[in-house]
Amino acid sequence: MTHNVQTITQPAVVCRRVTKDFGTGENQVRVLRGVDLDVPFGQMTLLVGPSGCGKTTLLSVIAGLLNANSGEVRVLGENTGRLSGGAAVEFRRRNLGFVFQQYNLLPALTAAENAAVPLLAAGVPKKKAVAAAAGLLGELGLGERLHALPSQLSGGQQQRVAMARALIHEPRLIVADEPTSALDHETGNTVMELLTKLAVRHDRAVVVVTHDSRVFQFADRIAHMDDGRIVETSGALQPQLSYAGGNS
Repeated sequence: MTHNVQTITQPAVVCRRVTKDFGTGENQVRVLRGVDLDVPFGQMTLLVGPSGCGKTTLLSVIAGLLNANSGEVRVLGENTGRLSGGAAVEFRRRNLGFVFQQYNLLPALTAAENAAVPLLAAGVPKKKAVAAAAGLLGELGLGERLHALPSQLSGGQQQRVAMARALIHEPRLIVADEPTSALDHETGNTVMELLTKLAVRHDRAVVVVTHDSRVFQFADRIAHMDDGRIVETSGALQPQLSYAGGNS
């Protein structure tokens, strides 16, 4: 796919003064407190910070799963806050790939069928979609597990299937929420190595929420969050950084 050079020179994601509240009245809580963030193409950006700081909420706003209360979110040049419900769903389907902590695989489908779901949703014939998924799973080291059900796969194997599902339709933005938290160190590193190898390209951006300091080494950029704000953006890991687990 050929993309406009002008678009690629701009950030994949731009957040300006983004706020997000939950609840109403006396129970209202402000989780995002004026976030400013640029996510460049061609890099893996990690969102890190202590539990409850707003990492997952910000990722959900970027992905269009939650609407910001105020501020501007531009994804791939589109002001996503202005998209109607149907247009927002179509935008996500075409442009975003999702990798979650819980793999969210369909239990009755094989590995290849699970990975093919985005293509099937786009109207690609099943035989062609599953064949494409099989090829990608082969690159991920699962060529001999194509017909296995999720219950027959290890956690690391299931996460690779989820990764294939996120990449199969060639999205320009990959968002991953704690993709290694349920995995042991070695398996987590393998998953991050594969994500870096297959997902990071000049015309694609990758955003990963993580509290797992063991995977900081894979980042091109690290955006540090605290109390609902980006407090620092760095290009190198500070060895002393370590965050407690948990969603936010």
